[in-house]
Amino acid sequence: MEEILLHVDEFITTVLTSLGVYGPILGCLLILVESILPMLPLSVFITLNFYSFGHLVGFIISYILTLIGCNFAFFLCRKLLRGRFDHLVKRFDKNKALKMVKRFSNIKLKHLALILAFPFTPAFAINIFAGVSDMNYKKFLAATAIAKPFMVYFWGYLGVTLLDSLTHPTYLFRVVAMLAIAYGASAIINKKFELD
Repeated sequence: MEEILLHVDEFITTVLTSLGVYGPILGCLLILVESILPMLPLSVFITLNFYSFGHLVGFIISYILTLIGCNFAFFLCRKLLRGRFDHLVKRFDKNKALKMVKRFSNIKLKHLALILAFPFTPAFAINIFAGVSDMNYKKFLAATAIAKPFMVYFWGYLGVTLLDSLTHPTYLFRVVAMLAIAYGASAIINKKFELD
């Protein structure tokens, strides 16, 4: 297993070297596109940014681009899909659909931030559902701004230190601590700005 991971590490380094300046630019653009097209592996693009720009700059770039992508997907869904979604709800069982949309629209900020901070959450689905629902944009923005640093850190750190992550359980404790921080930060911000 360790040998396979070393080959993957060498492959990533070779690809980055062969692409030159275009590698990091491509990685940045793909982070934006991933917010709309979920089949792209966000974890790989964040890892590429960590490798290309270093830990701090790679983190900042990945965080900003992830936020931009999530907000772009939110507004795209709000403008283009919301009317179609309302039309579909009227055609089918509107009671169930309306209940589900209302429940999601009324989700507490701390719960939304916790869902988004978890690295394996399909964020594109949250972006789409938030866009077609009546969710307040400020709540969505606050939740993504709080949650995405933890998700970006997780994928970047795991991608760069994959071998160490498999052998040291302390990395798992860091992830749990980051989720607890996201939950606490969202509760504080919600209390201050009354977003629920």
